[in-house]
Order: sequence, then C-alpha cells, then structure tokens
Amino acid sequence: MVKELKGHTHPVRSVAFSPDGKQVVSGSHDKTVFIWDALTGDLVKDLKGHTGSVLSVAFSPDGKQVVSGSFDKTVCIWDALTGDL
Repeated sequence: MVKELKGHTHPVRSVAFSPDGKQVVSGSHDKTVFIWDALTGDLVKDLKGHTGSVLSVAFSPDGKQVVSGSFDKTVCIWDALTGDL
C-alpha cells in the first residue's frame, strides 16, 4: 500500500484519479465528495451539497471540474479548484 486516505465517516462508493495523477476524488455514503492530494494524502476539498449517498465521481478530462452522482437523484458539477457548484 502506498497511501491510505482517511476522512469519510461512511463507506466509500467511488474513487478516481485526476488526469494528471496529482489528485484523487472520492464519493461516500456520508453524502460528501472529497478531493485529496495524491502525493501527501492530505484532504484538499470537502464538497458538500448532496442529500443522499454519493454513488459515483469523476474528474473532467482537463481536471478542472469534478462530477458526482447521488442517490438523491442529482448530478453535481464542482469546480475542482474552488469547490464551488
């Protein structure tokens, strides 16, 4: 194992690397999306907005946005730098 990323309070459902490999995004049953520094394992952004479990996450091809799909029947598109919806 290279790095263990801890912070979610419920099971993690989906993870993905950014296109440049420098970040990891994770989505969890705790209704949050986290963006992590892949090298240090530090939490970079804690994205909150879903009211149900996050089922899927992905970076856009240019790495500037993160998309998340939730059990709450919504898809959110986040700015990966600021965390804004």
